Amino acid sequence: MIEIENTQECFVRLWLLLERTRRLLAGQYKRFCIRRVLKVWFGGEATDDFIWEVCSLAEVDGEPQEGWNELPPPTVYPRKHRELLRAIVEVKLGISYRKVDLKALDAAYSVAFPNSTPLNVSKKNLTPRPPLPRRRGGIKN
Repeated sequence: MIEIENTQECFVRLWLLLERTRRLLAGQYKRFCIRRVLKVWFGGEATDDFIWEVCSLAEVDGEPQEGWNELPPPTVYPRKHRELLRAIVEVKLGISYRKVDLKALDAAYSVAFPNSTPLNVSKKNLTPRPPLPRRRGGIKN
């Protein structure tokens, strides 16, 4: 059984366990999906209701994730996994979205996978796009 806490140390363990679970399932020729991850991690506690609750809370771009949809590796596309881990912490600890320590979750990703795809890109550091050139005059035929 996995001990779930709302701390950076726990989040580092969960990120690493997620990658280990992906490799385990690949070695067994099984799909790496939310349903299988929860079944491996929580065994009989991962009932259909538990899986549904986690999937419905693990929204990406306003869309809940589906339990059988294959997940990409966490090091390549971390956003889905970030939302999955956040939802697991919410459900297991019975806390709301705002109570999950997202800064610790994001920092833990950087610790677990230091040279992989960045989890969050600060919008302040992005270079602004130059404005489109203005057209002068009317339409010419």
